[in-house]
Amino acid sequence: MAAEPVAWRADGVPYSERFDDIYHTETGALAQSRHVFLRGCGLPEAWAGRPQWRILETGFGLGLNFLTSWQAWRADVNRPRLLHFVSVEAYPVGAEDLLRAAEAYPELAPLAKELTAQWQGLLPGFHRLAFDQGQVLLTLCIGDVQAMLRAQRFEADSIFLDGFSPQQNPAMWSPDTLKAVSRFARQGTGLATWTYARPVRDVLSQNGFQLERREGLPPKRDCLAGVFAPAWTVRRRGPAPERVDVAGRCAVIGAGLAGAAVASSLARRGWKVTVLDAADHPAAGASGLPVGVMAPHVSPDDALLSRLTRAGIRATWLELERLLEQGRDWRAGGVLERRPEGDTRVPAGWSDSGPNESWPASTAQLAQTGLPANTPALWHARAGWVRPSRLIEAWMREPGVEFRGNAAVARVSHRAAVWQLFGEDGRLLDEADRIVVAAGYQSGRFAPLLPLQPVRGQVAWGRMTDDLAVPATPLNGDGHLIAYVPEGEGALLWLAGATFDRDSTDLEPNGADAAANRERLKQLHPAAAAALATSFDRGEVNAWVGVRCASGDRRPLVGPLGEDGLWACTALGSRGLSFAALCGELLAAQWHGEPLPLPANLAKALGTQRTEV
Repeated sequence: MAAEPVAWRADGVPYSERFDDIYHTETGALAQSRHVFLRGCGLPEAWAGRPQWRILETGFGLGLNFLTSWQAWRADVNRPRLLHFVSVEAYPVGAEDLLRAAEAYPELAPLAKELTAQWQGLLPGFHRLAFDQGQVLLTLCIGDVQAMLRAQRFEADSIFLDGFSPQQNPAMWSPDTLKAVSRFARQGTGLATWTYARPVRDVLSQNGFQLERREGLPPKRDCLAGVFAPAWTVRRRGPAPERVDVAGRCAVIGAGLAGAAVASSLARRGWKVTVLDAADHPAAGASGLPVGVMAPHVSPDDALLSRLTRAGIRATWLELERLLEQGRDWRAGGVLERRPEGDTRVPAGWSDSGPNESWPASTAQLAQTGLPANTPALWHARAGWVRPSRLIEAWMREPGVEFRGNAAVARVSHRAAVWQLFGEDGRLLDEADRIVVAAGYQSGRFAPLLPLQPVRGQVAWGRMTDDLAVPATPLNGDGHLIAYVPEGEGALLWLAGATFDRDSTDLEPNGADAAANRERLKQLHPAAAAALATSFDRGEVNAWVGVRCASGDRRPLVGPLGEDGLWACTALGSRGLSFAALCGELLAAQWHGEPLPLPANLAKALGTQRTEV
């Protein structure tokens, strides 16, 4: 899926050859965005004092409506805490054209640079981009407009209709599309568009919008604004479960990746979050792994797990760039995945020129990891290693999050709309409006019907020496190898593993697993295994043990637990680094009725509702 080409006319106006139409008039995109769309929806005045504002746009184009909205939000002292901008686009343009379109506007050009820094991996589907410390969230829905609208769930405060002209792009303005758009409107939702075409007005009126003609921006004589005020009672598909409009107090049980991610996402929305854990410090369980690989799953049919991990890694990547130090706490740069079965197929249409970010490894990529040129392998460009504890600590520092250690929760009770959490001695530990259970395999204590399974894992690790010849690029496949990880005071460590022992919670290292990890390393990278042989033989290799939590279908569980205000975010398995940030954002979106960070069918695939809760 190559970037959509943009033709630039001599007068500087961008033009689409596909639709034989211009992206904006010669009057200028900034003036059009402000006059037609912002003022047409009463912005920025309308969002003053609101905790969130959610804009739905059809036709992202060159991104100028988004940039103008973002710039207006930045400039407004009365802005909402969170700005959501959801845009549907079938043919995304390249980053160079986004920059060129904004370069004429000093207010927008710096924002365009931030936008293009995240403008990658735009395969069909949803892509969440985050700016200004996660307070401005852009959700790009890449694909057919009606399919993308069906896959999204939220109530919009403003709607921007900005496709190419109805004559040139009729699908964007069809009765079915406009009806689908109207399903996002609530009582009072504003709507604005540059067109005053009669068919568009008729369909919008039939779907509940009260419309008014506004003076257009030359050379256009008219533009259109409206408010959703139907004369009938609107029937919804059903509200998001237990939606809240005002943030309150939340208690999170568990201070691993899942709990910390949830706490951070909720705190950014104004919640006061207490994270309780039996240990005296965060990341004391499986999330205390010294270092982990973060890489997507890839299958030739782009299966469910492939799409989920791709969305999850994008979400985690945003948090890593926002919170951690590259090269110390995490490192990008790619991961090479060996395919022992020899199957390096990827979905049809993928190539090493993108927008996909995984492809069959090249000879050069194999060489840099010290593997023969005929080794079956995939290269994952958006991948790397992460110190999980560093990410957890950063999430715990989010304003509004409090960690409470040595606080093992034994039971919870709900009375008078307040949840109470009690310790093993019967002492009251905390009170909250809502509880999120994120206690790994021990989550079953509070959700006994969830299909949870403990999975013990052991890894081998040691410190690098000057003469140790192992690849700097992480490898995974049947096992993984990570090296040259800074440990402090100039020391570097390596790590290899891991074992999978289902239904075991034994935290003591054992020799059988140490031998299994050594054998796994021999298969993954024979030269590295040979280089480390002396360390293994001398007993200089350390072992670390943790117990993961997996669900019956190996997907996370995010959602309500059948009692008002009791939720779960657990079962991240061996993909905590890939899933935690996404699951935290999904839970927060469901609580607040926000735009989903991934398509509805993928969100459903993570829901607790898929089990007998």
